[in-house]
Amino acid sequence: MPYILGFAGSNSTTSINFKLVRYTTSLINDYEIRLTDMAFCPFPMYSEDYEKENGFSNSLIEFKEDLQKASGIVLSVNEHNSYPSAYFKNLIDWLSRVDRDFIRNKKVFLMSTSGGKRGAQSSLEVTEKILSRFGADISDTFSLPSFGDNFDLGKGILDSQLAAEHRKKVLTFINSIH
Repeated sequence: MPYILGFAGSNSTTSINFKLVRYTTSLINDYEIRLTDMAFCPFPMYSEDYEKENGFSNSLIEFKEDLQKASGIVLSVNEHNSYPSAYFKNLIDWLSRVDRDFIRNKKVFLMSTSGGKRGAQSSLEVTEKILSRFGADISDTFSLPSFGDNFDLGKGILDSQLAAEHRKKVLTFINSIH
């Protein structure tokens, strides 16, 4: 059965980006949804020496295979000092060593959120460039500013204009997969 893989670029157990991914994927019908909580996917910091000594972990290879088998990917990235987190960059480093084409031709709905008014837009822009470099097909992007003010776990996106924009972009993503 075709599935959509959802995950966040954060390894925090309280990730607001994972909450946004979970909400976004709840709006998608006609696909099995597989969510991966990266808080349970620790990877050592990439180094050539570590790779030579230890190779690639089974969990890394399995995650790469999940990415490649997915019909589409819903990803939300966090931001640390205007860039994606070290965790997410490390994940990309590992994935690109296992298979440079780990995300080639995959439809991706790329999002970001933060507690600030820019909604991690800088990280979103950097991540879009990184993923495009590896061949991802970014169907659309969405940034949710001021997560604490604009999101409720039970209700979703509270601001009606942002909610409408988000729904439209989810639909664009789904249509890009069909």
